[in-house]
Amino acid sequence: MGDPVFHWFLPTGGDDRAVGPGSHGGIIGAQDAAALPRSATHRAPSLEYLGEIARAADRLGYAGVLTPTGVHCEDAWLTTAALVAQTRRLRFLVAFRPGLVAPVLAAQMAATFQRLSAGRLLLNVVIGSSPAEQRGYGDFLDHDARYERAGEFLDVVRSAWRGEPFDHAGQHYTVEGGLLREPPPTVPTVYLGGSSPAAVRLAARHADVYLTWGEPVEQVAEKVEKVRAEAAAHDRELRFGIRLHVITRDTAERAWDDAERLIAGLDEATVRQRQESLRGLDSEGQRRMLALHGGDRDRLLVAPNLWAGIGLVRGGAGTALVGSHAEVAARIEEYRAAGISEFILSGYPHLEEAYAFAEGVLGRSS
Repeated sequence: MGDPVFHWFLPTGGDDRAVGPGSHGGIIGAQDAAALPRSATHRAPSLEYLGEIARAADRLGYAGVLTPTGVHCEDAWLTTAALVAQTRRLRFLVAFRPGLVAPVLAAQMAATFQRLSAGRLLLNVVIGSSPAEQRGYGDFLDHDARYERAGEFLDVVRSAWRGEPFDHAGQHYTVEGGLLREPPPTVPTVYLGGSSPAAVRLAARHADVYLTWGEPVEQVAEKVEKVRAEAAAHDRELRFGIRLHVITRDTAERAWDDAERLIAGLDEATVRQRQESLRGLDSEGQRRMLALHGGDRDRLLVAPNLWAGIGLVRGGAGTALVGSHAEVAARIEEYRAAGISEFILSGYPHLEEAYAFAEGVLGRSS
């Protein structure tokens, strides 16, 4: 299977020592984002702080860093472009949303990034999970239509990357005499996730790496086989990645104590409100995350060392591997056996947890 690939996460919406209603993910719209409170330990996503995390990830041996997209965070393209010169070999997994920028322009942006960074761009195609947030950007397509548009978007992008003149006439885009005079020296790897049938179809056709959130190993294995079979029908082979948080310590007892401290400040009213908001998203992946625990604090251990406490209030990736370094390494090996080869990880605060995982686990899983 080869060695696993480990990425870290850039908290471009801010960082913290705990999770709360203002944590990353699950934003329903711009008004929601503005109204969510920040804690006294909030760390602003300044270029200085994000640079600290990026340089640490570079030095510690992470392959890349995922930079999110949405109204809750800074723009991923601009942020990562500003960090390229601060790092040496670190790759930047830039999340972006088809439909919010023209595909030929997106292809040109990616090609420029590849040249200026010496080939360190990776692309995370995000279709969007909040209709309200999408409307706030001026996008009124429904869930399945967004996936159809994303497929056409990627068709145009890949045509542009060939560096030859082309035309395109489709449902969502029309291009006459399209030409990218300077195609990328290396075509960026495309990462794409999603649990709905529309997402699986899109990934089978266009993804190089299919991403899933941190569900129990058995569910992940089932999803991997489903996507693998769909891709095979298009004569394609994909790699598979997983998005998880980590809380890894010298002892399991300390790890679980730190996990509990992460959510100690959450009251039941806040949890109920956030769960209700998250249920309003039109994301099958988010529905599956919520179903793991149902907002019940007594159901947060959803599999061995897989804890869903973060998902009480945080949208998107809501589970964490919690335990001793040896336990976390063992769980990673189980995901590898299920077909996962890339791990996109994070933890609160992101600077300290990048060190904790690298020093305690990274050397065991290579």
